Amino acid sequence: MFTFKLKPFFTFLTLFLVEVGIALWIDDAIIRPFFGDFLAVITMFSLLKTFLLMSDLNLAFGSLGIAYLLEFLQYCNFLRLVGLEKYKYIAIVLGSSFDWRDVFAYTLGIFAVFLFDKKTLGLSKD
Repeated sequence: MFTFKLKPFFTFLTLFLVEVGIALWIDDAIIRPFFGDFLAVITMFSLLKTFLLMSDLNLAFGSLGIAYLLEFLQYCNFLRLVGLEKYKYIAIVLGSSFDWRDVFAYTLGIFAVFLFDKKTLGLSKD
């Protein structure tokens, strides 16, 4: 059930560093809110793929489910409900405001996984 795969780990690490860079240095209307969320679900997929022995399709849907869950928690003002809204880094990681465009970006991110990872669709024998 658990493993460690180097290639998806390097993909995760690269995407994570890009995400950190976006969070620290970009404050615009497109890249940070949309492209950051697009990459977030791909980053999550790479992290899960690093450690879990599951089909890529299940990993993709699991990543999308986690992203949707976090967005739903934002809709419910979860951080405020549990008293964590004052913690800046938790608010950055979990997000603090619901937006349908985020859901759209997550969905497009998983479509990108399907398009660029042939194993996800069962098209390669690896």
